[in-house]
Amino acid sequence: MKLPSDVRFADEKIKEAFYKLENGDDQERELFKLIDQAMNNIEQNAFCGIQIAKKQIPKTYVQNYNITNLWKYDLPKGWRIIYSIARDEVIVVSLI
Repeated sequence: MKLPSDVRFADEKIKEAFYKLENGDDQERELFKLIDQAMNNIEQNAFCGIQIAKKQIPKTYVQNYNITNLWKYDLPKGWRIIYSIARDEVIVVSLI
């Protein structure tokens, strides 16, 4: 099943960190492009990541963002996007 979605950031710090990569050094710009492509993929299908078991959701994510599900999208070189699905919206919780 595919779920087209709008991607938004859980808070301003995450959004600022993402856009800061765009003007960084070569590695940061490469990471920006990888994350941007991943977010496009997630927008097309919110279920394209790997679902994380509910018991493994960090309590801080539940308290700070009131999420009930968590997904992981793997990127090259050990990077990953952690996100949650809420109705027709994807909330990016962290970029690791």
